[in-house]
Amino acid sequence: MRPLLIFDSGVGGLSVLKPIRALLPTAPIVYVADSAGYPYGVKSAAEIAARVPALLGRLSERLDPELIVIACNTASTIALDAVRAALDVPIVGTVPAIKPAAERSRTRVIGVLGTQATVEQPYVDRLSKEFASDCIVIRHGSAELVEIAEAKLRGEATEPAAYARILDGLFAQPDGERIDTIVLACTHFPLVEEELAAAAPRPIAFVDGKEGIARRTAWLTRDVTWPDQPSDGVAFFTRWTPEMDSYRPGLAAFGLTRVQRFER
Repeated sequence: MRPLLIFDSGVGGLSVLKPIRALLPTAPIVYVADSAGYPYGVKSAAEIAARVPALLGRLSERLDPELIVIACNTASTIALDAVRAALDVPIVGTVPAIKPAAERSRTRVIGVLGTQATVEQPYVDRLSKEFASDCIVIRHGSAELVEIAEAKLRGEATEPAAYARILDGLFAQPDGERIDTIVLACTHFPLVEEELAAAAPRPIAFVDGKEGIARRTAWLTRDVTWPDQPSDGVAFFTRWTPEMDSYRPGLAAFGLTRVQRFER
């Protein structure tokens, strides 16, 4: 049975996997974390554009997926078109949820919290112009929050003050005190949404695109006859280090009970 392939640089794509599992509970899942290229958020657009299509080409050839979800905002905003042009398989990307954030905001000031690579992309400019032209859009890139989300999945304690400091990257900017809605423009960040909400100085609506990605995945595979019973999911890392074992319990909580290195 051809699987769904969910791809990210790290474990952020698990936030997308969860709603996909809810809609397609018996679909075989292969999760790939490009640990050899992690983190994407501090790499140049040229590096991402060169790496992601080539790697997904090899993964597609090896794993023969029914559909690929690029569960990474950075990879999607930079390389989605190139991947779609290169591969003869449906591709679902992940883009910042600026449209639903603008629809929700009452103050008309929204924050976009992502990696530095994502928040700098012209794609974000286009989304803001098309869907939030009457809003002030404030951006902040945080590589630190990606690391914190990874640490949480490894079962490590995280420091509450770090979340407040990261949010201050938005709130301390001009008009930041008016932000009422924040786009979590990195798939890692919904994994720590509760901690962000607790650290915020006032009630904030956090918005991301994971539910829409799950619905799109279900729609594009609507003609597939999935198995009657769920199977154990597989997680591959493109580089294996000793700390990868510490991810096993966190991955198992998302149904990924087999964890191994991807041998190219």
